[in-house]
Amino acid sequence: MTTTVGDYVLRRLREWGVTRVFGYPGDGINGLVAAFGKADNRPAFVQARHEEMAALEAVGYAKFDGGVGVCMATSGPGAIHLLNGLYDAKLDHVPVVAIVGQTARSAMGGSYQQEIDLQSLLKDVASEYLVEVNVAEQLPNALDRAIRTAQARRAPTALIIPSDLQEEHYQPPEHEFRQVPSSAPAALNPTVVPAREDVERAADLLNAGTRVAILVGQGARAAAVEVAEIAEITGGGVAKALLGKDVLTDALPFVTGSIGLLGTRPSYELMRDCDTLLIVGSNFPYSQFLPEFGKARAVQIDLDPTMIGMRYPTEVNLVGDAKTTLRELIPLLKYQQDRSWRETVEENVTRWWSTIDRQAALGARPVNPMRVVTELSRVIPGDAIVTADSGSSTTWYARCLRFRGSMRGSLSGTLATMGCGVPYAIGAKFAHPDRPVIALVGDGAMQMNGLAELITINRYRAEWLDQRLVVCVFHNNDLNQVTWELRAMGGAPKFEESQILPDTSYADLARALGMTAIAVDHPDQLAGAWDQALNAGQPVLLDVHCDPEVPPIPPHATWEQLENTVAAVLRGDPNGWHLVKQGVKTKAQELFS
Repeated sequence: MTTTVGDYVLRRLREWGVTRVFGYPGDGINGLVAAFGKADNRPAFVQARHEEMAALEAVGYAKFDGGVGVCMATSGPGAIHLLNGLYDAKLDHVPVVAIVGQTARSAMGGSYQQEIDLQSLLKDVASEYLVEVNVAEQLPNALDRAIRTAQARRAPTALIIPSDLQEEHYQPPEHEFRQVPSSAPAALNPTVVPAREDVERAADLLNAGTRVAILVGQGARAAAVEVAEIAEITGGGVAKALLGKDVLTDALPFVTGSIGLLGTRPSYELMRDCDTLLIVGSNFPYSQFLPEFGKARAVQIDLDPTMIGMRYPTEVNLVGDAKTTLRELIPLLKYQQDRSWRETVEENVTRWWSTIDRQAALGARPVNPMRVVTELSRVIPGDAIVTADSGSSTTWYARCLRFRGSMRGSLSGTLATMGCGVPYAIGAKFAHPDRPVIALVGDGAMQMNGLAELITINRYRAEWLDQRLVVCVFHNNDLNQVTWELRAMGGAPKFEESQILPDTSYADLARALGMTAIAVDHPDQLAGAWDQALNAGQPVLLDVHCDPEVPPIPPHATWEQLENTVAAVLRGDPNGWHLVKQGVKTKAQELFS
């Protein structure tokens, strides 16, 4: 049988170890789709309901698998729909390869159906590597470079293959002028170590500190043991950027939790009062939540030299992978005998979790959204994977969920796109079909695209060894995060025409799609609902009716934010006095700790 270009693409993907391709078919990739059929669906084609979901599923897969995610779409609208997911990969530094069809070469330039300038469309999002393949001999090098570049740069890359070329006979490059060969696929696992003298300078700086703070991001994930060891030697505390929330367990008493607007009070206090800062694998952008400039001396460790020294005036920058660099650093550190700073950090952490429990126990109409997450924390399996969508539910994920064991978690960190929670969860299930997955999703995101992907969950559930995938919907009929931003940032009351969502039963819709569903409209039902969902042995939708007026107030809220919220109430915010009551009750719990 003749090997077509489409056949070769799939063969090369298999050689790279790619087992899943997330996509949606169209005539611009008919040659590739036919190749899947001839190859007995190896790698497996995972059909999303929309190309944006396919791209986000590839991002979720890559985040939790640690390898490259691959997505595929037809020309024109299919390629356009991929963009949001690819930008999510670009901004969160995730390796994803997009394979995109294009109109036949004979029709290019003729304003043909679904013909758009794909290179112009993709050149920003796939700036690290973008190529259109126009002859078969280009293919090995182009595909290999797309994968290698995605791995090395931790970025999305894109390959455009015209539809007619996909069906042509594959001809490998020859030893000729203007033909470029390639080499066998091989994983890239670089070990980068900074210069010894720079490591020694970093050790001297850390040894001179008496109040050390450590900030970790997703780049520190493979170095959890080393981070904990350095925290123990220095007597420091560890704060976590949102993308690094799963780096260290919250069972460690010196881990202060998330940092930033969605962060915790002990993380705020850690940065406010420290005299020394060590940043490991994080590009956390909000410098206002870091120590005041000049107040703390700082060291940063990052594998990417272009991202180092950007967020805080660091004295020593160590370019290297986190684990190896920290292993070089540890023997040079001196044990901090004075443990008073560590004791303060641990007291702050203990007080914080007590505050969270009290805030979550407060009454609301009908359910306090904080309690949704604190109840989950009590029963969540230690090997669970949690995905969080973008919205007010992200705040409760960031502040209230206690990570333990080998739990993993992620969200759209920098793009903060709505609608990532469910496709991330699907990607996570394909990456780890033997682990339970929980998606924490607002009702706005569910109406945007999450409902359609329930069909995808139900379709592929039989392929997962552990079928537990719980989609928890925070059902408050409000685009809640933006509502609170209107209040806190501009003093504007809630504008109901833009903010109110049509009420619907997500439980009923899930049942109609063949899923098990549980509706919760009273706080006393929560614990039992989580138990039932996590022991069902199959996908479950949890539809929790929440109070939209429980405020996601930062524990370090500014007077301006509080004044703006009061101004919004005075200007006629609907349910204004209820939100004031909830805000006062919530904030008051911090006074009792």
